[in-house]
Amino acid sequence: VQLQASGGGLVQPGGSLRLSCSVSQSTVITHYAIGWFRQAPGKQREAVSAIMISDGRTWYRDSVKGRFTISRDTAIQTAYLQMNNLKTEDTAVYYCATGFLAGWQYYTPKSNSDFYWSQGTQVTVSS
Repeated sequence: VQLQASGGGLVQPGGSLRLSCSVSQSTVITHYAIGWFRQAPGKQREAVSAIMISDGRTWYRDSVKGRFTISRDTAIQTAYLQMNNLKTEDTAVYYCATGFLAGWQYYTPKSNSDFYWSQGTQVTVSS
């Protein structure tokens, strides 16, 4: 199982970044979702956003609604998270994952084993 996350970096408040997550051919499960979690220093990992591979249904945590947009390109098995109007509280290590969509909706750290994970990519929002 291989997921590759990229696109993190340093940006000023109000700026934008786009994260990408590519999934290897052998790991795509069409009834799964692809999405992102994040973990800030000293805090628990939290679900951010996900998109169904099959029909494009999306889920967002409340604090990113209207600022983040998730999309997917099924032809190249890649998902994207466009993050606009970034805030300092968005600073975290972002992890791409694949699993059931409900896993994002009802996530707790105890359910980490329900997902396949990428390595993390650092997003820092600072002036």
